[in-house]
Amino acid sequence: MPSVSRRTAVGGLAAGAVGALAACAPAGTPQRAEPTVPHQRTGGSTPSPAAPSPAGRPRTARTANPVPAENRRPVGKRWLRADPAVRAADDIGQQIAAYASATSVDVGESIDFHVHVGGGEPYRAEVFRLGHYGGAGARHVASSPTLHGRPQPRAARTLPTNLVACHWPVAWTLKVPADWVSGVYVAAFTTASNHRSHAVFVVRDDRRSGNLCVVLPFSTYQAYNSWPRDGRLGRDLYTGYRIDGVVNTEERSRKTSFDRPYSGSGLPYLFDTDYDLVQWAERLGYDVTYATSVDLHAGRIDPLRHAGLVFPGHDEYWSSQMRAAAETAVAGGVGLAFLAANNVYWNIDYEAAGDRPDRVICCYKSTAEDPGTPTRRATTTWRALGPQDAEQRLLGVQYNGVVATAAPLIVQQADHWMWQGTGVRDGTAIRRLVDGEADGRDRGYPLAEGVQTLLSASPYTTVKGKTAVQNTSVYEAPSGAVVFCAGTFNWPLALNRTGYRDARIQRATANLMDRMLGPDGAPAART
Repeated sequence: MPSVSRRTAVGGLAAGAVGALAACAPAGTPQRAEPTVPHQRTGGSTPSPAAPSPAGRPRTARTANPVPAENRRPVGKRWLRADPAVRAADDIGQQIAAYASATSVDVGESIDFHVHVGGGEPYRAEVFRLGHYGGAGARHVASSPTLHGRPQPRAARTLPTNLVACHWPVAWTLKVPADWVSGVYVAAFTTASNHRSHAVFVVRDDRRSGNLCVVLPFSTYQAYNSWPRDGRLGRDLYTGYRIDGVVNTEERSRKTSFDRPYSGSGLPYLFDTDYDLVQWAERLGYDVTYATSVDLHAGRIDPLRHAGLVFPGHDEYWSSQMRAAAETAVAGGVGLAFLAANNVYWNIDYEAAGDRPDRVICCYKSTAEDPGTPTRRATTTWRALGPQDAEQRLLGVQYNGVVATAAPLIVQQADHWMWQGTGVRDGTAIRRLVDGEADGRDRGYPLAEGVQTLLSASPYTTVKGKTAVQNTSVYEAPSGAVVFCAGTFNWPLALNRTGYRDARIQRATANLMDRMLGPDGAPAART
């Protein structure tokens, strides 16, 4: 699969991320009410019971759910307010840019921010927790004092891997209070001249158990991060610049660093898709905590402590350790929900930066460049490592194309428990749901172990002009774990995004979350 053509085709989905986020959560006004579908568990056909725990292992004790109370708190300052005085920083001017010392931090711990201010002017940091908050989309939780900005050294490029990294000193340290609720947080940095950039991080709560753990795809965020997109230095795992400024795949990075800002205003590629899931889940009051793909790799997530792991968006880059953790979850009866497409596609490795582990992602994308070592496998596609390693062995389906034009999702198996209460029939077309990239079942590779149901069969045309079929899949593993894969980028949009919301997808997703949580953990019935 030529990575550059695929990336170019889907790049438009990430354009104007700040605007897309603002559209998700217009500040000061409640969101438009979702189409109402009764969220019930009685009457009509009864959904299947919650997936049983593996033989002999009781469910992990469930801790109290703080999400509903958190979302009722006053929001204070609005970070997404349309303010004509605020201008997004950019990679050419580099008026202000920042990166965090870690992708996540546990409650009670500290996280550092490294900040470059091109004009050396004062600036402030404001920290927000993302959620629903009555439609505001975020709550202001902390502020820095006025800080003195300084220009930082130019980022360095290391040959031959084209690793681009910054070596900026710590500018501000945030001590996370022990009573903060686990979530997705954004630090907004604004200069005296009103240029703004952002740094995204996750606050974990490693004490919580029995809930759904939402895993943010930071490895994929970094794979697509081309900072600085300046026509000279910027690189990501897809492309780089030749000396004449022409974009070229051979100039791509083979290694990419978390020690640098995200391109543009500092919000990662397709972050708005993950934000759609965050808003929807917290509006409904689901018992969720948050972590990152780096946490999954490093073992900070014990999958057996949770009722299910939720992967909210495009989650393409996976290490062996990440995949092993997901497989442990399934074997232990813990469900997985992949809400987008083209997941678990590239095998990656994490490397240290000095004495700091897991700050560099390695992905050469070919066995010719990287045949692997005695301690790790080649950084190429999972399916290239062998048929048994193909991603559908875990997911149930796997990537089969870039969608040329948005197509409807065509429902099948409408009597399945996941479609219960949605009102769909076999052949129902849900418009514009298949877009970006798509997955389908590929009988040329081994299938997942368990009882699988394909919930859709949606013809679409790829950017190469070929006809392909998208499948949304759910299967029950022998352990009782439920594994779901949406097989399209637009599933999370249908949960929350204005112009995309669809009550049938909202209800189907609620059925899935309720099943993973079990009857004691699902929110109360709603109308």
